[in-house]
Amino acid sequence: MDQLPTGLPSLATLSTWRDNFVRNTSEAFTKMQARDYIRLVVIIGAYALLRPYIMKIGARLQERQHERDAMEELLPADIHPNELRTGKKFAIPGVEESDSEEEGEAKPGQWGKRARVRQRKFIREKLEEEERRLREAQEEEEDKDIADLLED
Repeated sequence: MDQLPTGLPSLATLSTWRDNFVRNTSEAFTKMQARDYIRLVVIIGAYALLRPYIMKIGARLQERQHERDAMEELLPADIHPNELRTGKKFAIPGVEESDSEEEGEAKPGQWGKRARVRQRKFIREKLEEEERRLREAQEEEEDKDIADLLED
């Protein structure tokens, strides 16, 4: 295929494409019989008549979905963020507090149940240590602020 340096087809190729398009389009309509014309008119007419109704149905379905999404956003959360700060324990799905859990068959690349529980406990302990360290640092900072105020 002839191509120009920019990657575009050459003028000869474009001329061939145009000739093919004109020939195929004109022959498609000259070879049509009355039955083919009727079929074409019925298909176009049905599309023109049914399209507005299909669009309305689609709009209603989309509006209902938007309303459902808006209602889900308005629902209150199961746990309020302030409840997380109080230090209450919350149940984590799939994690039981007892250590007598069965370990499933661990396939390559997958963790068994005990390994997942150990990992969650490890993360929980590290988070508690970090919170404790931050709390102590904050208390020390408050003590320094109070000491500075008392010295003045």
